[in-house]
Amino acid sequence: MAIGPVILITWPRFRADDPETGGRLTSAGYRVRHAPYGGRRCPEELIELLDGAVGAIVSGDPFTAEVFAASPLLRVVARTGVGLDSIDTDAAEEAGVTLFTTPGLNHDACADHTMALILALVRRLVENDAAVRKGHWDRAGRLSGGELTGARVGLIGLGRIGRAVARRLEGFEVEILVYDPQTTDASPYELTTLDDLMHWSDVISIHCPLTPATRNMIGRRQLASARPGLILINTARGAIVDEVALAAAIRSGQVAGAGLDVFAVEPPHDSELLRLPEVVVSPHIAGLSHESMRLMLDRCIDNVLEFLDNPQAPEGTLTIPTLDSEPVLPRR
Repeated sequence: MAIGPVILITWPRFRADDPETGGRLTSAGYRVRHAPYGGRRCPEELIELLDGAVGAIVSGDPFTAEVFAASPLLRVVARTGVGLDSIDTDAAEEAGVTLFTTPGLNHDACADHTMALILALVRRLVENDAAVRKGHWDRAGRLSGGELTGARVGLIGLGRIGRAVARRLEGFEVEILVYDPQTTDASPYELTTLDDLMHWSDVISIHCPLTPATRNMIGRRQLASARPGLILINTARGAIVDEVALAAAIRSGQVAGAGLDVFAVEPPHDSELLRLPEVVVSPHIAGLSHESMRLMLDRCIDNVLEFLDNPQAPEGTLTIPTLDSEPVLPRR
């Protein structure tokens, strides 16, 4: 029977028999417990999985205060991606658990996916696909698309992902405005307020993390003030948008469509947005590609092994914000 400290892996794309991933952990003397995260997991389940674990490489698992309190051996959690909204960072600090994310590894994948959603909605690609499959061939009809070229595009957040999206948009000769209160220099783009961005934009794409300040940041009032026919893209976090208000705005025609990679509750089995043909959805995969998934997993393994071998965070990888100086709109 295998002995040694346990490292819990909830990242789905993990193979214990891969010498470059699972093999690195087992050869270092750790036991691997693989329990892929599928979108729904309660704290009680996570506590059971963490029994005896000194480290964890995780996806969106709910690391609540209860989880940290019930896991006294846990010393390090490495999160694939860049979001910490599923982790109680106060409780982690109190428990003495070090947190890592993987910045700088999936912004290109997320930007590519954002562009795919924008173009799918502007050209009404998914609706036309469904119509053709039903036997319709309505050229120049009600499902005719628009053009992205020359459009007004508003970006919420200008971190790595926002800038990667902006670079791709430049090829379409669009106008770009930015809302990001955490920067005073969005050069070469112009900064504006959220209200002005809503009123000005043909397309708005969200690229900020979920914080108390950004939760339901796009709600009924903002959508009511939007430029009629707005296309809204969210590849950040679902709870940044009030989904009930968004569904109502789409039904009324105020919003022409939405491209959503994220939802407030995932998977979104009961969301009214899934019943609207003007909404294009994907299962929180914007930042995932074959390349980015391997890079993020490798980085997590590096961080966990290095930390457990020498409990000092590898320089430049610890990304938990200072709790008393958390920015309103932290970088993604």
